[in-house]
Amino acid sequence: MSRFRKLSHALWHCQYHIVWVPKYRLRILTGQVGEEVRRCICAFSEQLKCEVIEINIQIDHVHLIVMIPPKVSVSEYVGTVKGRTAIRDFNQFRHLKQSPIGEIIFGRRGYCADTIGLDEEKIRKVC
Repeated sequence: MSRFRKLSHALWHCQYHIVWVPKYRLRILTGQVGEEVRRCICAFSEQLKCEVIEINIQIDHVHLIVMIPPKVSVSEYVGTVKGRTAIRDFNQFRHLKQSPIGEIIFGRRGYCADTIGLDEEKIRKVC
């Protein structure tokens, strides 16, 4: 079986290593919150026709290896998954909405994305 996927007029194999953190790297991704984040990422990825290859949720950041088809931009994917995950988690866990200094803590602007090529095994060791 080929590692490439098919669209109507394209063969593709686009894997990305994506990392994002909560604001101030607060340690909030534990227990039920971490599990809900995992479920949200998988559900929203499926809606965008993306495949989560590997997910590692630490208490203060998320590592994600995902296959994103060429018709979905990386920024569109991350914006959708981060934004909708934050909204769902805010509704379920009200204490996440405000930090002790009065700011929304779940979403921090930005993310790190890197393509995965020949160094896939090295990246998997870091996760």
